[in-house]
Amino acid sequence: MTAADAPPLEKTLEITTVGARGDGLAHSARGVIYAALTLPGERVRARIAGDRAEIAEILKPSEARQAAACQHFGRCGGCQLQHWREAEYLAWKRSLVVDALSKRGLGRATVDATIAAWGEGRRRAAFHAARENGRVRIGFIERGGARLTPIVQCPALAPRLEAIALRLAPLAELALPPRGEITLQCLLTDAGVDVSIKGAARPRSERANLEKLSAAATELGLARLSIDGDLIVERAKPLVRLGRASVLPPPGAFLQPTVQGEETLAGLAIEAIGDSGRVIDLFSGIGTFALRAAERAEVLAVESETAMLDALKHAADNAGGALKQVTTLRRDLLRTPVSSLEMKKFGAAIIDPPRSGARLQIEQIARAPIRRVAYVSCDAPTFARDVKVLIDHGFSLARVTPVDQFRWSPHIEIVGALER
Repeated sequence: MTAADAPPLEKTLEITTVGARGDGLAHSARGVIYAALTLPGERVRARIAGDRAEIAEILKPSEARQAAACQHFGRCGGCQLQHWREAEYLAWKRSLVVDALSKRGLGRATVDATIAAWGEGRRRAAFHAARENGRVRIGFIERGGARLTPIVQCPALAPRLEAIALRLAPLAELALPPRGEITLQCLLTDAGVDVSIKGAARPRSERANLEKLSAAATELGLARLSIDGDLIVERAKPLVRLGRASVLPPPGAFLQPTVQGEETLAGLAIEAIGDSGRVIDLFSGIGTFALRAAERAEVLAVESETAMLDALKHAADNAGGALKQVTTLRRDLLRTPVSSLEMKKFGAAIIDPPRSGARLQIEQIARAPIRRVAYVSCDAPTFARDVKVLIDHGFSLARVTPVDQFRWSPHIEIVGALER
């Protein structure tokens, strides 16, 4: 019998810190024990199985513990840290960045206090829908499992998005296959909520079904409804404003989760590159940074998804002359990075890679004549790894700013300003 197979053992734990995934950590002779929903300084009685602890009783609560904002907290997997007071929570987010840099030998870097960029709440969320006992349920995946937690509230969302999310069941009913579940990707835009459904199995050619879907979208007041990439109805162009340009995102496109977060990240990135001449924006998406950088410099936007590049280019070309020239390049940067030779005419780079970072692309930036880099990251360890490469090639880390968009979660955004 392995440790993981052993029956649960009940014991008292002293929680020393919160780990990178939001669980409290305790130490025992068997190693680290992970205890969800606990805080540093707490003493708890818990049932332990393997390296996981299920809390039976909090014997000594932390002074930083607070009441959760949502009735689903503890079951829903969307939030891990609603029980932690804001000041301590934000300081912990900063510590994730400090620790990651220290592990790469960059402990002397100055890290700003975490900016709470929650605004009115999240404008983007992916909901799951499935049938349960003959009823359609809408919600998120439960903590530590694969089951669906139906929701009747979500204080992490912008109120207008929350209101729509709680009324999506009739729409989901029309798109759900006989078995399984679908994902409804929702985005709050200037014209209303844009919904892109993935995983639907019913034929899109059935006229009666299409009419029902269109009617349901109209009843909800959606700006646009798409299913598996097919446009069902567009009542209004779901535009989003990026600086001086308005962009029509393709269905399901990535945007920063909060408006304030996007504006904060963009402001920090533009400040980092300064007036450096031509700019290359790597992993540009629909133009979060490229369109703002183009207000002062010519920009090359590089992205692997054609639909997002087309949306970016269309927005730039229709900005009424408010932007300098924006060109685009389709490239899978994780496999084929832009070479240092291709970047010889650029003075600055903005890079916003996926969670895995962009080691190959960073190595090419390091060898290019680029003088300033704005590195936007959603993962502290890969940010520190890649920044170390730039520093080893003569860059200095002028500023590091953590930005919290995913309230009550372990996720943290980072903007690093580098120059040489």
